[in-house]
Amino acid sequence: MGDTTVSKWAAGTSYGPVLSQTDLYLLNTDLQLNPILQGTNPGFHLLFNLVTGSTGGFNPEARDRDLVFTQKDEPATLPRVTQLIIITELSPWCTIVQNERGVTMSDVCTTIWKEYTENYVSEQEFNSLPPRLQEHVKRAAANNQQAANNWSMYYNTPAPPSRYKRVDWLRDKFYFDYLTKKDTYSVSRLGFKAPNIFVMCLAS
Repeated sequence: MGDTTVSKWAAGTSYGPVLSQTDLYLLNTDLQLNPILQGTNPGFHLLFNLVTGSTGGFNPEARDRDLVFTQKDEPATLPRVTQLIIITELSPWCTIVQNERGVTMSDVCTTIWKEYTENYVSEQEFNSLPPRLQEHVKRAAANNQQAANNWSMYYNTPAPPSRYKRVDWLRDKFYFDYLTKKDTYSVSRLGFKAPNIFVMCLAS
């Protein structure tokens, strides 16, 4: 019958219970992060653009070929959980990813993309930035608007945006790099640490 070995990260619901937030805190279970989200999978490095939402990847050993993100339905963690909390040192916001059947890598990417492209920076948040960084955000907003709308050279240049999306705040760091655990940072940001809080590192 051939090799029937299944990867423990294979997509599906047959891999033990899905832990709720309460289960997770009561059991205080350490979560194992999917190697793709950790950036440690030797055959696939995730390329996820927070401006356009596009996902793909490449093999670090053969960078000349783009790979399709076929693993997107794999669980984000083992044990599987109903909720992940994602923060980053580059922005003040907290992204909560939810799926009652267990959070997948697709859930992580989709939720982060929507959080950063569908929500705007408040006036108070924008004014908290030093003037130099405000200019960087304005420039990023103009570039991101062009990239998201895929303007061609035949169109007129769009008017610069008057409101800024959260993704603009990231300036040139809008590529997902990896997720990691940083309990001391979680405590300083949120006031507590938990097994399902991860810090997102971004790259340009």
